[in-house]
Formats: sequence, structure tokens, C-alpha cells
Amino acid sequence: MSFTGKVVIVTGASSGIGADAARHLAKLGAKVSIVGRNEKRLNQVAEQIKSAGSPAPLAIVADVTKDAQRIVDKTIKHFGKLDVLLNNAGIVIQDNVTEINLSEFDRIFDTNVRSVITLTKLSVPYLEKTKGNIVNVSSVAGLKAIPNIMTYCMSKAALDQFTKCSALDLAPKGIRVNSINPAAVRTPIFETFGVNEEQAEKMLEEYKKRYPLGRVGEVHDTSAAIAYLADDEVSSFLTGILLPVDGGSIVAGV
Repeated sequence: MSFTGKVVIVTGASSGIGADAARHLAKLGAKVSIVGRNEKRLNQVAEQIKSAGSPAPLAIVADVTKDAQRIVDKTIKHFGKLDVLLNNAGIVIQDNVTEINLSEFDRIFDTNVRSVITLTKLSVPYLEKTKGNIVNVSSVAGLKAIPNIMTYCMSKAALDQFTKCSALDLAPKGIRVNSINPAAVRTPIFETFGVNEEQAEKMLEEYKKRYPLGRVGEVHDTSAAIAYLADDEVSSFLTGILLPVDGGSIVAGV
């Protein structure tokens, strides 16, 4: 598997799934634009990529809900083209129908859905030229109901429909669109819930007992799935796919 000469935008690249995907794709030869709001963490990822001997990345400190045009423009200006758009940036909150905060609802959908649509629309003219593709990072929460993260589940379900609908819309242009739908993955996302490292580890240990494969996901699992879907050599006939990366949790009804 090689991405030599390919240009990839990775949003939410300052930590977790996005950071590892950027490192992994760069290791496979890709030139990556890494996008995130946390400048310190983003620069750390950039240094990790360079230290590994991979092509030097373009670090763009930006908010996907406000800076989509700048993200695409800077990438094209720096690298001259675009082959893969990886829409990874996303946020999660705890809520339910009786406690929903509509301002938070808007913030979740703005980040998890609207920004993806905007970045995709802006990227299409460049992806059409390269016959490139898009990978969206969704969640098992888009495929099934999970208590107390209602708005997040809704946003990921909307993202899944966007993946499938845009796959149909963009197929005539030669652009593939797919998503990965991870279950619990060991990332800093647990900080969002205000839990400390010890509490997060206890949560992950509980998931391990319930998942058929006996472990939770690691970022190398999601990076491998992203690279597979983004690789035109092995996945050229795949579009509109929602790929669970879930340790068997869905089939087990977990």
C-alpha cells in the first residue's frame, strides 16, 4: 500500500484518530495537511511526522466550522492538488431528550455534519481532477442508539447518510466516498466527558469484557481502515461503505 505523491487533508489531526491517521498516511508516502485547533499538539504531530522521515506536513491551525475555505485554499497553494479528504474532526457531549441544550445541539451538528458538507463541497473540484476520494470518520453511534449521547448519535447518523448520498452524487465524477464507524477507541475523547485517566481506563476495561474480540480499539486499527478505504489500488470499487471498526460489538448487540 502506497500513498506516494498523494495529498491528503486530515481534520482533527492534533490528537487521537486524526493524529495517528496523519502519521500513518505520511509513513505510506502521503503529503498531509494536518488541521486542528490546538496549535501546540498540532505542531507535535508535525514534528513526529518529520522525525519519522516522512514528507513534511503542512500544519493548519483552524476551526473546521469557520475556516473550511482557508483549509482547502492553503492546501492547494502549498501542494498544488488534493487526492484524499479525511473528515475526522468531531465532538461529543452527554445529553438526552429531557436535558438537551439546543445551543450544544447546534454546536455538535455544526462540527460533525455541516463542516463535513462544507469541506466536501469545496474539495470536489480538486478531487475530480485527481479522481480522488473522501473518508469520513463516523461512529457505531451512527448505526445504533446509545443512551445519554443522543445528539452525538443523531449527528453521526446524519453523517452516515451524507456518506451514502454523496457517494451516489460524486460517483459520476470519479470520486469515491466511504466512512469508518469505530466503537470505543483509546483516544483523548474521554476528556470530553470530564473523566480523568483512571476513570477512562476503567471504562475501557469494561468495554473489553463486552466486546467479542476482548479488547477495545486502538488508533492503529482506525488508521489501517482509513488507509484501506483511501487506497485506490485496493478499494477502487468501494463507495458508499460504512465500515464498522468495532471488535464485533455490533453483531454482539453491545
